[in-house]
Amino acid sequence: MTPLYDRDGWLWQDGDWLAWREATTHLLTHTLHYGMGCFEGVRAYAGPDGAQLFRVAEHTRRLLDSAHALDIPLSFGADELITAQRQCLIRNDLTNAYLKPTIYLGAEGLGLRAKGLTTHVMIAAWDLGDYISPEAASIGLRALTSSWARHHVNISLCRAKTNGHYVNSMLALNTAVKAGFDETIMLDPEGHVAEASAANVFLLRDGVLHTPEVTSCLQGITRDSVIHLAREVLGLEVIERRITRDELYLADEAFVTGTAAELLPLRELDGRHIGARTGAPAPGEPIAPDSLTARLQGLYRRVTRGELGDDLQGFAGWLTPVQGAGP
Repeated sequence: MTPLYDRDGWLWQDGDWLAWREATTHLLTHTLHYGMGCFEGVRAYAGPDGAQLFRVAEHTRRLLDSAHALDIPLSFGADELITAQRQCLIRNDLTNAYLKPTIYLGAEGLGLRAKGLTTHVMIAAWDLGDYISPEAASIGLRALTSSWARHHVNISLCRAKTNGHYVNSMLALNTAVKAGFDETIMLDPEGHVAEASAANVFLLRDGVLHTPEVTSCLQGITRDSVIHLAREVLGLEVIERRITRDELYLADEAFVTGTAAELLPLRELDGRHIGARTGAPAPGEPIAPDSLTARLQGLYRRVTRGELGDDLQGFAGWLTPVQGAGP
């Protein structure tokens, strides 16, 4: 695989365009040493009317909210950042892509009391490819409950998507992967289900969809999209509440959601086959096409690709055309 730094293309930084291979930053950049920064993951998809960004306004708002919560001053507004994301796709000739707007602090000083730090914003875009193999997306993930707890609301900023948070996610995921699993499920400090390493969690039980309330987990934009699709298109009841791990064991179906992951089935947790009591496909077999997970996968795929049809016209506002973004 070609290293990410070794490619042609352009990145946006503080209002200017930099050639991809020339985009560097100083080794003493404050965020590199202390993790004080924030970012977003945004997807663009090719559709019938050309490339479109999915819910870029919501992602950009969360980026600005994260910076505000971290008390990082910012001179760029939402409109400028959205335009830059559109231009980033045009300049790099991308239609299906992952974008990573990031806010970080400069190299004017180090230490927790450093003063006079400049704020920088960069945007990179590239073809993500398959986040996970199509086979795994159909068969589902094997997960292990993590011994690493998710953040507590009085320890960190759970609503902010900050750089430093992901040390917690990587510790949990690496433990699970080394043990032979695909994913991890993290609990909050009180033992309730929070989220996967970088995705929200849902379970179906007796026709009702449940997801953890937004306390220790990130308020995911894909999570919000799935809630709207389940309620408004499929007419399902969706409940946000505290969930215990054994409820996942006993669920009829379970899945995880995230910008990169989109919507992936969760077929096993801690060696328990999810949905076994209701006749779910055996381990290693694809999920049933009439399952709720498969139906929501299909709806999410259609809306992100602009294949709206009569049933999804109400979600057209989630799509922002890439063309027309200026030079």
